[in-house]
Amino acid sequence: METLNIKSMMKNRHLSKAIAQQGLYEFKRQLKYKCEFYGIKFVEADKWYPSSKICSECGHKKTKLSLSERTYICEKCGLVIDRDFNASINLSRYSA
Repeated sequence: METLNIKSMMKNRHLSKAIAQQGLYEFKRQLKYKCEFYGIKFVEADKWYPSSKICSECGHKKTKLSLSERTYICEKCGLVIDRDFNASINLSRYSA
């Protein structure tokens, strides 16, 4: 799970209502509890960890990747993969 600074996110008037309705703190608390209950390691990735920018195949890091780019294309090895799937692979390795 990514470390989120909810207090600073609440200062953004465009995000605050949506964030307040999501109950992120309770979700995180429940997730941690369930992980402990089932003996699963709970890991929080630093919010600045570039999970979307790192190629899960070769490790090359893109300097820029806009939110509108939904497909990750590595300039070094040519990997073409869904951006979120690529990030999930990198996050699973982050916790190992």
